[in-house]
Formats: sequence, structure tokens, C-alpha cells
Amino acid sequence: MVRLIFSDLDDTFLASDKTIPYPNRQMLEKAAARGIQFVPCTGRNMNGIPPALAEYECVHYAVCCNGALVADLDHGKILHEIDIEKEEVHRLFDALKDLPITFDLFADGHVLTAQDRWHHLDEIPVTEATRAHIKEVRTCYLGTTSSMIDAAGRICRINIFYLDDGTRDKVWKAVDSFPDLIRASSQPCNVEVTKVGADKGAGLLWLASYLGVPREETVAFGDSSNDIAMLKATGDGVAVANARPECLAAADHTAPENSNGGVGLYMEELFKRQPREIGYRR
Repeated sequence: MVRLIFSDLDDTFLASDKTIPYPNRQMLEKAAARGIQFVPCTGRNMNGIPPALAEYECVHYAVCCNGALVADLDHGKILHEIDIEKEEVHRLFDALKDLPITFDLFADGHVLTAQDRWHHLDEIPVTEATRAHIKEVRTCYLGTTSSMIDAAGRICRINIFYLDDGTRDKVWKAVDSFPDLIRASSQPCNVEVTKVGADKGAGLLWLASYLGVPREETVAFGDSSNDIAMLKATGDGVAVANARPECLAAADHTAPENSNGGVGLYMEELFKRQPREIGYRR
């Protein structure tokens, strides 16, 4: 029996053009009718949750920033957050500041990119739909990255975009030299940094406990390395067919690819095998 559906957004629940495929929209309506909650479990910050998704009756919470933040979407309230200390953020940036990278801060419900590194967003190898989304959810900070770190409130995630494999290797090495930081990726050209203990799996378990739902009554969908902890933490970890090999290897099952509405198609089969009305605590 499934009571909570957790899903990554980009390249998992959303199509490549960032829209919600029809089978997934159908699934959201059926989930609401059955009293099942749908929880976006994403690297995005709160401001990146699509309004078209948040308006569905079954969507009340989100696991954001790769699990570093759990939010009550109905009230715009942060329920749980694991931050990176500013001194540590400064030390990581100092180790990387001479590289051609962005150093984006996920802080206070927003994503900040310093003005002097904004131009790299036009250089990274992503689709134009992805580039448009990346820019749309970011705020250009009119100052240096160091001053941006000082001006930010609580920082729960750092995102770094790089342009080539050589720079990637240097970034990974620097992040790995910090024993209390972890990294994952959702794009071939990025690394996502959070505090140890802040990953999508931990976020899933925290919210499930908060809502009084056993992990065995959850299902989760993903496509990238930053989804692996979530697929291992849930009762049923599902990779969409377009997922990266390491994500497919970590999954219990496979769903059709994202652009075909694989999440919705997989859930349609589960709906056929469980009672219609479940109900949930909010």
C-alpha cells in the first residue's frame, strides 16, 4: 500500500521541456482522489517548484535542495533544514575561486549567482529549456561571490556548474577534501554540495516520519546520482528508463522514460492493486 509518492522533477517527473506529461497529470488527480500525497523530491529550492504542480490537491510538501530542506508548500514554511556553515562555504569557494565555474547558493528559499559568474550560465552544455529554467529560478547578486556568501542568510546547498572534465575533477577533489560535505549531480556539468546527512533519502525519511507514514508505504522515482539515496531509503525505488546507469542499478524497478509520463504509468499499475481510499495526515 502506497501513501506517499516521492519524485525527482527534472528528467524524471517533468518532460524534457519542463512540462508535466499527461499520464503524470492524470496520476496527480487519481492520487488526490485516493488520499495519497505526492511530494516533489528535488535539487531545486522552494522557488523552483512549478506552480502548475503545487496547485494539485495532493501536493502539500516538498523535499528541496537535495534533502537539505523540507517545506510545507501550503504555508510557505520550512519544516526542516540542514545548513552549511558560512565559514566552510568561504573555505570551499577560496579553494575554487580561480576556476571558470559558478558558485550558486541555495539560501532563504532562493538561488543566488554572483554577477561576475553569471555569464557561465550561457556557456554550460545543457538544453535551452534547462538553461531557461536555470536562469529563471536564479537571482543575479550584484556583487562578488564572497560578498554574496556574507549577505546570504542560511545556506543549505551549493551548486557548481563547470565547463569541462578537467575543471570537474578539480571541483570534485576540493569538495571531497571536506569530510562533512557530500556531493551529487543532476547534470553532467554540475556538482551539488550539501552537509553530511542532507540527501534526498534523509529528507524522504524525515517527512515520512513527520507524517506518520512507514517507509514501506512510500515509493520514489529518480534518474540521477542525487536520487540514489532516495531510491534506497524508500519502500519501492523506481528509476525511469532514461536514468543514468548508476541510478538504474540502485533501483528496485524501472518505469517508462520521463517524456512518456513514466511516473504516472507506473503508479497507474500500483493504483489497480490497492484500496481506493487511504487518507493522510496533513
